Amino acid sequence: MSPLRAARRGLVALVLVLAAPPALAEDRVIVALGDSLTAGLGVARDEAYPALLEARLRRAGFAYRVVNAGVSGDTTAGGLRRLDWVLRSRPEVVIVALGANDGLRGQPVAALRDNLTAIVTRLRESGSRVLLVGMRLPPNYGEAYAGAFAEAFRAAARGTSVVFLPFLLAGVAGDPSLNQADGIHPNAAGHRIVAGHVWPSLQPLLRR
Repeated sequence: MSPLRAARRGLVALVLVLAAPPALAEDRVIVALGDSLTAGLGVARDEAYPALLEARLRRAGFAYRVVNAGVSGDTTAGGLRRLDWVLRSRPEVVIVALGANDGLRGQPVAALRDNLTAIVTRLRESGSRVLLVGMRLPPNYGEAYAGAFAEAFRAAARGTSVVFLPFLLAGVAGDPSLNQADGIHPNAAGHRIVAGHVWPSLQPLLRR
């Protein structure tokens, strides 16, 4: 599937989810705002880490619904533009997992940092609690750029004082057994590890 077609399919799926009526007062919502790594490109929707987190929440006795707001190919600028849609579901918690495509396209790290800061600030102003998730780049992008890229996430987290998970794909990236043939997107087993990795950082933001 071409990246453009995947992005269109992801956007259509997101529209269907977020076009639904606003959540009832008793609903408790977590939104996973991200790109193809969150959307679950190449795996079934119930195998992607947001769905696995929802299943784990239920097993642990937390009454939350997890909305997968991942769109393939999205950037931090795109995520910032989508916030009105995201906020329609009145999320109690938002997992912000954007930035990978900014780095892969070599976009300025200052813009990445500023977009993440704006996203987190707006979400917090709306009353949502936020988990900011960082990304890292392969070494072929150069040590200087890769280092500045990783620092942009840390700077955004420091500047907004939110819970921060440094690397979404820790324990998954670079392992052929946990990734699809492209070497970028986790397979079902990889998503299970991602969900387990995100869980400890998500827990402090939950309410019984």
